[in-house]
Amino acid sequence: MLDPVNPRFPLAHSLNKVPFILQIVIGLIIGIVIALVYPDDKVILPTIGGLFVKALKSVAPILVFVLVSAAIARHRKGAQTNMRPIIVIYLVSMALSATLALVMSYIFPSNFAILADAGDNLAAPQGISEVLLNFINQAIDNPFTAVMNANYIAILLWAIALGLMFRAAGETTKVVLEDLSQSITGVVRIVIRFAPLGVMGLVYNSCTAEGGFSNLLSYVHVICVLLGTMFFIAFVLNAIIVFVVTHENPYPLIFTTITRSAVTAFFTRSSAANLPVNLALCEELKLPRESYSISIPLGATINMSGAAVTIVVLTMAAVHTLGIQVDFASALLMCIASVLCACGASGVAGGSLMLIPLACSIFGINNDIAMQVVGIGFIIGVLQDSTETALNSSTDVLFTAAACKRAERLKKAQEAKAAKQA
Repeated sequence: MLDPVNPRFPLAHSLNKVPFILQIVIGLIIGIVIALVYPDDKVILPTIGGLFVKALKSVAPILVFVLVSAAIARHRKGAQTNMRPIIVIYLVSMALSATLALVMSYIFPSNFAILADAGDNLAAPQGISEVLLNFINQAIDNPFTAVMNANYIAILLWAIALGLMFRAAGETTKVVLEDLSQSITGVVRIVIRFAPLGVMGLVYNSCTAEGGFSNLLSYVHVICVLLGTMFFIAFVLNAIIVFVVTHENPYPLIFTTITRSAVTAFFTRSSAANLPVNLALCEELKLPRESYSISIPLGATINMSGAAVTIVVLTMAAVHTLGIQVDFASALLMCIASVLCACGASGVAGGSLMLIPLACSIFGINNDIAMQVVGIGFIIGVLQDSTETALNSSTDVLFTAAACKRAERLKKAQEAKAAKQA
């Protein structure tokens, strides 16, 4: 568990001996078993899952605001935040993920036998300029409104601005800000302690939802392409990136982030709700707070490899269905647009699915057809959106840890070189 349990309570002390990830797995299995035995519960277990997600979402905005401002306020000249390499890794990962999704779409072309009408009444942005304008409008927001509405773009902007101003404040003020940061982190630990119960409720709700997984049977091929691409990114592409950055075996770190971050993100289906989980994991990994307190909230906004994959694969499925002949250069242009759009996906209603019409417009596919593809996306979202969120959220921690390990390696190399010269 994340913190010690009072030994005066034998049951709690016994639970503390069980590894936290094992507790989550047990909760997951119990949720599935109960769903099979008694699928008619519409109150207790769904409420438990909903309350867990609500608790995570409620604590995340103020946590991000305080952590970022405190980290910048206490930043000392010469201290390393590793933000430049982290951002570079984010962008490279998204570009490679979108390109891989394009290659997979050519190797395993998908077709939609029936274009659903579920997305006909949804509003989508009409151009990249609209996405960027929406991003800017979200950034300029009242700080209290931003916290209330979980507008992380504005929260980051205000936290950075206030953090810079607090750097000129007295040490007492900085200590108070740091104490506030530690206190809110403690609240987060308490919330995360209930993750096994929350996962149990969430998986029960997924298994007993109307239509459930049976809605996916008509779209098995495109689901396999989507999930196969995302799994390849998680276990192969990301492994290569991390190895290049750290010069170490990447898989221990990959498995840690998947078991501790991706599992909860898969069931909450919300990068915002998973922010406290990621921040707590970074603390357990003993990463510099100056780095992760900024990179994790930033990653939840711009690190969207899974979103880029979704946009590319579903757009290319529409292209293949309509028999449109597309040269590789035009498709690559769509990948670039997908990466740019994915960075703004958190500021658009409906996330990555609502950006599919932008990509479709590059190939001359009209908005009516594109919105039907969006409707299909909502149908398969029970797996697509969950896996996408798991990939996006877990790689925030993965790449932050990789950049910090790189900084440590370079520092040791410099020290060794200096010692050798001396």
